[in-house]
Amino acid sequence: MLKPMLPTLIFEAPSGSNWVYEIKYDGFRAMLHWEKDRIQLISRNGNLLNEQFPEVITQCEEFSDLMAPQLPLIFDGELCILESPYKASFEQIQKRGRLRSADKIAQISSDNPAHYLVFDLLKLNNKSLMMEKFQVRKNELVKLFNHANLSVQINPTSRQLIQLVNYELDFHSIWKKVTESSAEGIIAKKIDSTWDEGKRTTNWYKIKNWQVGAFFILGYDKKNSFFHVGVLKNNSVYEIGLFSHGLSPDERQALLRVIKSNSVEETGQFIKVDPGICVELHYLELYKEQLRQPSFSQFRFDLEWKDCTWDKLVNNVPLLPEDIEITHPDKPLWKDKSITKLDYIHYLVDISLYMLPFLKDRLLTVIRYPHGMYGESFYQKNCPDYAPDFIQTSVSEGIDYILCNDLKTLTWLGNQLSFEFHIPFQTIYSKGPSEIVFDLDPPSRDAFPLAKKAATLLKDVFDGLKLTSFVKTSGNKGLQIYIPLPENRFTYEDTRQFTEFIANYLTTMEPDLFTTERLKKNRGNRLYVDYVQHAEGKTIVAPYSVRGNDGAYVATPLYWDEITDDLSIEDFPLETIVDRIKEKGCPFANYFNAKEQQPFEPVLEFLRQS
Repeated sequence: MLKPMLPTLIFEAPSGSNWVYEIKYDGFRAMLHWEKDRIQLISRNGNLLNEQFPEVITQCEEFSDLMAPQLPLIFDGELCILESPYKASFEQIQKRGRLRSADKIAQISSDNPAHYLVFDLLKLNNKSLMMEKFQVRKNELVKLFNHANLSVQINPTSRQLIQLVNYELDFHSIWKKVTESSAEGIIAKKIDSTWDEGKRTTNWYKIKNWQVGAFFILGYDKKNSFFHVGVLKNNSVYEIGLFSHGLSPDERQALLRVIKSNSVEETGQFIKVDPGICVELHYLELYKEQLRQPSFSQFRFDLEWKDCTWDKLVNNVPLLPEDIEITHPDKPLWKDKSITKLDYIHYLVDISLYMLPFLKDRLLTVIRYPHGMYGESFYQKNCPDYAPDFIQTSVSEGIDYILCNDLKTLTWLGNQLSFEFHIPFQTIYSKGPSEIVFDLDPPSRDAFPLAKKAATLLKDVFDGLKLTSFVKTSGNKGLQIYIPLPENRFTYEDTRQFTEFIANYLTTMEPDLFTTERLKKNRGNRLYVDYVQHAEGKTIVAPYSVRGNDGAYVATPLYWDEITDDLSIEDFPLETIVDRIKEKGCPFANYFNAKEQQPFEPVLEFLRQS
């Protein structure tokens, strides 16, 4: 089996007309050997990965007839769990690699599939391309992808799992994308170079997107020659990692001398020191609250050890968009939670990949909380006069609505302390509803089991009708079920027939539990099935929007199997959502792909005839 060509690590990118640049994705390097009667996904160590990533193999099989004239072929690429078009999740791909249960692999490959990102073509129609120039190989790869109608853009939400990594000519443009998305780095490739099997080459260079932080030394491990470092976290010393690389011989000896002369305890393996020696380290990211790939940068004689804090470290990332000034970043927003304004804005940046697609091109209404949970709130529909020039708007019925189409706008709204993002059921380009949403609204949070009961019953109905449905918490006291629809095909009159039918069906099944009564005083303790709310001009809270309540709860997309007796609104506060996605993926990942495949027309025809 082929051994991969490997890039050389450098700290400054090469320049010149013979260099091009690609995003470096954090995943598992793999060769895809694609033959007519056999498909093999092989790791850089020669291990077969077919059982570990069955979704990629299945997709190859789906394309085999179309690709048959080009087989056998060999792709060089990276298996990734994408967070954005520029960043893959190290944590998720590591978890995926450790799975051994076929059932668990099957479940996660469906819920949060890996993508195979192809950056090179080594064989085509049984002809080796390894001695061809990189530009020739890339041109053939692009032609092949276009012929097969495979994705030539990286799209983390696409269920087309085999995608093409393109290069860029301008280093500064691609580096800006890397730093803004906290991606791993780039690969610089010499455009006239051949593919050298198994070599650490200088025709490919990797430049990593190092983060920088200040730390204090905690000790030295004599057995493996690593220095242990820490930060001050919650007024206590917290060991955050260890490093060995980056020191010159003189720097290493100087640091060892200082540690030995200031030791407070020494064993056969470890020399311990009290905090006091400060260093600056490069590192890729914080992984499980530990430094990933730390490397020495310089001594920091200008710092006191108490200046090396966890808060300063985490406030460096994620990087915020340019030209966005965060005012009063330390402002507390919730009475019983240590969430600052900067924490909230960091949440919006982290969640933007998953939230922005639902906000795009929709007339936005926000609820602003200028003083957080410490003061009054108000609705804002009209774009204020002081909004910066980059804010896009759209006028409807005399109101100049904001369109939140990008991270910059989302961050600006966060700085305005917009907690709640409410959107209509269609875009500004839609001629009818883009989705159906059932709002299951119990009388109180204590009555949340009613919402779970209703959702479970409706899921069975929708499955029986072969409709793809998605569920999320409201972030307050209920659940909301989404049925995505193809654009510009149905009217609100069409969907009203369906929503009214379903609501009446539910209330007929369990009249003591559910009601369509609009007046609260007449509902008693029953759950209100609000089908009237699904109408033109009405709005609903967007997925991943934080709600203005004391718990900082989020309108959180769920997997259907999470609707259990134990499920609670309180399970989804702001502080947990980003880690939840890193661990489980986004339950709405396939939402937009489901739109065109939704068989709603036969259901509607049945209702019209009944």
